[in-house]
Amino acid sequence: MEVEVSARAYAKMHLHCARHPHAAVNGLLLGRWGGPPECVCLSDCVPLFHGPLALSPMLEVALNQVDVWASRSGLFLAGYYQANAGLDEQSPTPLALKLASRLAELFEGAVLIMLDNRKLSPSPRVPPLTVLEQCERHWVPKDKNLIMWRDWDSSRHLGKALLEAKAHTRLVDFDAHLDDIRRDWTNQHLNAEIARLASVANGNA
Repeated sequence: MEVEVSARAYAKMHLHCARHPHAAVNGLLLGRWGGPPECVCLSDCVPLFHGPLALSPMLEVALNQVDVWASRSGLFLAGYYQANAGLDEQSPTPLALKLASRLAELFEGAVLIMLDNRKLSPSPRVPPLTVLEQCERHWVPKDKNLIMWRDWDSSRHLGKALLEAKAHTRLVDFDAHLDDIRRDWTNQHLNAEIARLASVANGNA
C-alpha cells in the first residue's frame, strides 16, 4: 500500500520536535484515502505528548478524543510518530511499537514514523524520518518506492518558513491542552498558517 506524506503532516511533526528540542515527542497520524487506489494520504497529525513517554490514562483519553474528532473530519487514525530524546536514538521504543501495533489492529496499513534528530535541520535535503510498516508482527522499513511526497522541495521550504516565523512556539500538543483546556490541540490556527504559507510558496498570494 502506498503512503503519501502531506506537507501539513510533515510540518507539524517537525514543529513538535522544534517546540521541545530536548524531549521525546509523539503524536498520531491522520489519514484519508488518496487519489490512486490503495494510497493513503497522511493529511494531518495531532501532537500528543512531550517528555517521558509512557502508557497512561491520559494517553487513552487522547486516543479516544482524537479518534472521535478525526472521524467527524472525514479522517481516520493511520499511524503514529515519535522522536526520541537522544540525538542518535532512532529505534522505536517499546511504547512506539505497542501503540503502532494497536493502530495496525484498527487499520491494517497503519505506519510508524520515527523522526531522525540528526537530520532535523530547518531545511533538510532528504526527509528526516523513517517510515515503518508491520510485516508478520514485526515493524520494518517500508519500501521507499511506496512512500510518496507530493513535492518534497515545497514541504521542506514550508517547514523552514514556519520555523523562521516561530510557528513552533504556537503549536499545541495534548500535553499543553491538559495543562490548559482552552488550548486547541487540533491546531486550527496553525493549519490556517500552514495553508497561507503554502499558498504564498505556490504563487497564489
